Amino acid sequence: MHDALAWLESSALGIFMRGSGPWTYPVVNLIHILGVAALFGAVLILDLRLLGVWRHAPLPAITTAAAPVAMAGFALAAASGVCLLAANALEYQNNPFLLVKFAAIGLGVGNAVALGRTAAWRAHTTRDLSNSEARTLAAMGGLSLVSWLTAVAAGRMIGYW
Repeated sequence: MHDALAWLESSALGIFMRGSGPWTYPVVNLIHILGVAALFGAVLILDLRLLGVWRHAPLPAITTAAAPVAMAGFALAAASGVCLLAANALEYQNNPFLLVKFAAIGLGVGNAVALGRTAAWRAHTTRDLSNSEARTLAAMGGLSLVSWLTAVAAGRMIGYW
């Protein structure tokens, strides 16, 4: 881990983040927060619906709106997060919350990919789901919610370690 963090910090990105003036880091941090907010807001709505909240709201209507927002938020948060980490990567090498955050992000992304490959997800726009399919999506929605809540909480805790 040390070598990867040292490489990132000494990269052109790390040098840019540290040397480009007093506004770069705060602006990139703001972009990161906006990306996380978009990702988590969309995921929260979608996961709660998968867990059975707002059963009267058609799932396809929610997924059509939430999925692209979640993906855009993730892209923004990931890109800006790499920039933020590059600025002072070695300061975080012994921070356990960094590993928790990365693991939670990995679990959240892996769960989202797996969700998209389920028969229930592929069918949700064309027909009503069976109880078994709805339970599968609910379980994956619950795992998603826990994963992203953990990632957000760990990310916040990184600064206090």
